[in-house]
Amino acid sequence: MSTTTTGIGQIAITVSDVDAALAFYRDILELPFLFRPAPNLAFLDSGGVRLMLSTPQGAGSVGGNSILYFKVADIEHAFASLLDRGAVGEREPQATAELSDHTLWLAFLRDPDGNLVGLMEERRR
Repeated sequence: MSTTTTGIGQIAITVSDVDAALAFYRDILELPFLFRPAPNLAFLDSGGVRLMLSTPQGAGSVGGNSILYFKVADIEHAFASLLDRGAVGEREPQATAELSDHTLWLAFLRDPDGNLVGLMEERRR
């Protein structure tokens, strides 16, 4: 099975106020609203790429830690293969959300500058 990424699945944007950011991205840019599972989190669609609006988590800072999430077919295999090729692992693959038709799996790496890079797999039931 190939470990090649198949495109960007999600982009996280760190914001100071999710309500204000949602108003901008949804109402001004007219991106379709998807869902809002928590007050500090909202998701929109940008041409098939999910846009996640979130307040700072951990050591993050507004505007300073957006994360690209790359879709993969087999997250455990992809994560291991990328580590074998020299990537620095940040978090092992794990299930992070049970949605109505799939389970969302995420893992994280660091790029050479220390930026977080996400891997995501949506396992259909």
